Amino acid sequence: MLANKHILLVIGGGIAAYKSLDLIRRFRERGAKVTAVMTKAAAEFVTPLSVSALTGEKVFEDLFNLTDEAEMGHIELSRAADLIVVAPATADLMAKMAQGHANDLASNVLLATNKRVLIAPSMNVHMWTHPATQRNLATLEDDGVLMAGPNDGDMACGEYGPGRMAEPLEIVAAVEAGLGAGPLSGKHVLVTSGPTHEPIDPVRYIANRSSGAQGTAIARALAMLGADVTFVTGPADHPAPHGVKVVLVQTAQEMLEAVESALPADVAIFAAAVADWRAANAGDRKIKKDGSGPPRLEFAENPDILATVSKRKKGRPGLIVGFAAETDDVVAHATSKLETKGCDWIVANDVSPETGIMGGSENAITLIRQSGTDVWPRMTKDQVAARLAQMIAETLEGKK
Repeated sequence: MLANKHILLVIGGGIAAYKSLDLIRRFRERGAKVTAVMTKAAAEFVTPLSVSALTGEKVFEDLFNLTDEAEMGHIELSRAADLIVVAPATADLMAKMAQGHANDLASNVLLATNKRVLIAPSMNVHMWTHPATQRNLATLEDDGVLMAGPNDGDMACGEYGPGRMAEPLEIVAAVEAGLGAGPLSGKHVLVTSGPTHEPIDPVRYIANRSSGAQGTAIARALAMLGADVTFVTGPADHPAPHGVKVVLVQTAQEMLEAVESALPADVAIFAAAVADWRAANAGDRKIKKDGSGPPRLEFAENPDILATVSKRKKGRPGLIVGFAAETDDVVAHATSKLETKGCDWIVANDVSPETGIMGGSENAITLIRQSGTDVWPRMTKDQVAARLAQMIAETLEGKK
């Protein structure tokens, strides 16, 4: 899909620069031409010789190199490619891009270009969540800059959290999508995520331990493959991915209404952990202790969003994927759910406390379809999302 495309790769100065070598290889094996610009700091992590050997091209480093400027000035360099990729995009590079600084070759190229730019952020979790970085990110998004990642994960500094650079194949998928070549380009995919909060009174609610990590990762992976994603999420711990349409809800009823408003869709993935029940007699003011014992709560069933959409007579998505979080007899319960809900696939997982899956960084799923059951090894939630998104793309391609 990248045959005859020209990628200008800007390599920033972070430990994740070593991934740029594999990224170059992935671009080249898909037929793309790669020209690299390295910052001074990047050369502390990977050598220009290594980069040049993999690109088969001269590596550009110095803004004031008279030979380089005579052969290909930084203005021409910034405009000769089909797309510019910044990987790793450090906090420093993002700040320069957002504020329009141009004190080295990389920042000059990024300021002078008239082509689309995609960044793959990479930095310490606290640098990523710092208000300054988030302000810069918002500016870059407003400017139309595309983004791949960052992912959650262990970092070289020993900390854990968002800020880990996306894997090379994830960046490749995002580039394909950015060039309009992603396998899900033109497809509308609906994803639900997170828990729902069902009020007992204005300050208390019924919920579950879902963090929203898996649904967020799935939405991000689908967007990287070019899908137009509508992301309906309850109050999750993880921020919504960039580049998708976000619809925030609180309750199951609100989620159902948001889902129905988002239809039609080519694919619907129901990863949200929707509360099965709500308080039928929720109070309109805080319930007080008065010495007469605990309040009596009456429960009512919440709407079954997966079944409602799966059994639609009109406007049913062509592929519907449900999730089954179980603590016992996982496959049996999930297989039964596939039949009773009327969906096409069920992603089942064991969320018993000892697994550490609910709220954790990893998942171990069993994919259940009418054609059979596929047990996946335990992997990160980002890896689960990428694999599931690719399977969805291949399935839609097979239906053409």
